[in-house]
Amino acid sequence: MGLPGPTGRGTVGPQLSSVATALAELTTRLSQIAEALASTSSDDLANELFEVERSLLAATRRLDKLVDDLSTS
Repeated sequence: MGLPGPTGRGTVGPQLSSVATALAELTTRLSQIAEALASTSSDDLANELFEVERSLLAATRRLDKLVDDLSTS
């Protein structure tokens, strides 16, 4: 899947910012599902989802830093 439009450094930042926003929203949804499962008989699934959430949070931080770096360069 290619990037839409020109892909110079100046145009990639806004696209990545949009992806970072979507990733943060997905992480929140995942966290809500994990929280709901945490006190049920599916707590093993909740634990797996919390692990995925931690990975997504780390990815979000890295992507946010990249977007910040692009906006200041």
